[in-house]
Amino acid sequence: MYILLAILLFSFLILIHELGHFVTAKLCNVQVNEFALFMGPVIFKKQVGETQYSLRSIPIGGFCAMEGEDEQSDNPRAFGRAVWWKRLLILLAGVAMNFLVGFLLMTLVNAPGESYVVPVISGYEQGSTLIGDDALQVGDRILELDGEKIYVQSDFSMILSLNPGQFHQVVVERDGQRVELPSVEMVQQEFVQEDGTTALLYGVSFTMEEKTFLTTLKLGWLESVDAVRLVRLSLQMLFSGKAGLKDISGPVGIVNQINQTVKTSGSSYVAMMNMAFFGGFLAINLAVMNLLPIPALDGGRSFCLLLTTAVEAVTKKKINPKYEAYLNGVGMFLLLGFMAVISFKDIFSIVLNLFKR
Repeated sequence: MYILLAILLFSFLILIHELGHFVTAKLCNVQVNEFALFMGPVIFKKQVGETQYSLRSIPIGGFCAMEGEDEQSDNPRAFGRAVWWKRLLILLAGVAMNFLVGFLLMTLVNAPGESYVVPVISGYEQGSTLIGDDALQVGDRILELDGEKIYVQSDFSMILSLNPGQFHQVVVERDGQRVELPSVEMVQQEFVQEDGTTALLYGVSFTMEEKTFLTTLKLGWLESVDAVRLVRLSLQMLFSGKAGLKDISGPVGIVNQINQTVKTSGSSYVAMMNMAFFGGFLAINLAVMNLLPIPALDGGRSFCLLLTTAVEAVTKKKINPKYEAYLNGVGMFLLLGFMAVISFKDIFSIVLNLFKR
């Protein structure tokens, strides 16, 4: 059941993305020839007015095909004949819809409960290396850690896990003033917990604040911004060599990760909340990735639009859209090939894990 729900969640995020293009195109009076969920051969189609609505057989992606999108057209309502700012709005609408859905899901996940944890030091264990005259103090609000902003309390451990070491740069807000601490010793030590067991901890506790409607919205927004940062950090790790192909997941791997996460949840309620959080993070991930200046993606097409608009404004000559179509075609071919490789890797990993059980 959870695998089915994960597939439906993934499909929903794609549908929302394409719906953003579709609705904005209609509002901008651009003709939409087809609105499709998934790729490949058509399973079901229905013509309504000028638009064909279809369901296709390969459960990857989807599209909103507009008149004159990749070729010249004499139709006055063609995409290529719309003013540049309308075309830009249409291209970016899918990203905006994904981010909006991600924000709403993050807010939904953070809505339950009467309080939440904020990155403000409320106390410490005797012997903690984080507390001292030249280190952290009770009441400090942690603003930055090793050059990265601390949006939510969980960022503290996340940033430390990415930057192993004994000493770290910290920026805090103390008594209303910004204080920079260039070298704070942060070492995990064994501390006794309330249940009598010991665990490796930093020996500090954080403040709980009462939750209101406005703070819930703020927390949803901060979680969304944090998700954007996580995508950027992941890309940095990929390009620096800290992460490789084995660390990348495609649609198959993502569905499997969602399934594994919800299966280990303690109850159906926790499972659905975990799925909602995963969906919110995935929606924002899709938004950010689509903004990258890669041909065939919304970011690449938006970049080409702005570039061609600027060139045409200077040269007073219209650039043939077939050149951009060729570039997007090559980009789509490479993108689909990359997704095929990642999907094969994900399927191979799942099958291998099944044999190991």
